[in-house]
Amino acid sequence: MAYPTVSAPYGLKPINLIGGQVFAGATRLLNIASGYATSIFYGDVVKLVSSGTIEKDAGQATATPVGVFLGCSYVNAQGQTVFAQYFPANTTAPTGTSITAYVADDPDQLFKVALVAGQTEDGNGLTVAFLGRTIIGSNVELVQNTGSTVTGDSKIGVYSAAGATTTASLPLRVIDVVPDTANSSGNFCEVIVKWNAPYQDAGGSLLGGHQYLNPTGV
Repeated sequence: MAYPTVSAPYGLKPINLIGGQVFAGATRLLNIASGYATSIFYGDVVKLVSSGTIEKDAGQATATPVGVFLGCSYVNAQGQTVFAQYFPANTTAPTGTSITAYVADDPDQLFKVALVAGQTEDGNGLTVAFLGRTIIGSNVELVQNTGSTVTGDSKIGVYSAAGATTTASLPLRVIDVVPDTANSSGNFCEVIVKWNAPYQDAGGSLLGGHQYLNPTGV
């Protein structure tokens, strides 16, 4: 079977763990605050906040992730439990219930993600780009496109800015390309990425990186 055409970014998709460890679909159940005003889509990056709940991580070069959102469940106004691909903004939880998100939170998680041509949604952030194997080992930033309320899927991609491939503050490291996406020029539009650890700024403070690896907490 031919590899499906990658026509647009689709968020971060868990595949396995560092070292080839199997990803068996394990997730952590974390709450979203009732009435939270931002939609979160399947494949979006999320972060813990001081209330103990999660929110969409809108960072691009400066994301501080706890993991990737893989759907949620909540009770609607009719008392029915809804299992949803995405969290609709302003959804409220009836008294005595909570909104539960399923989050791939392992710091060793690897993800498949599409490369995009620009850093913003209206600047080729939705256009798939092709790069060579030299992208392996580079640090990349997230591009925060708005997800689809039709499919519930994220449209986040990653972008490699010229000269930024060694920038310590960028949230993701490319560890491989997806060979099946090779074009006639031998370039690739999907890569495999891992979370970077927190980095130390000039003042000695630890910033960014996966939240579980940052000893200063959220």
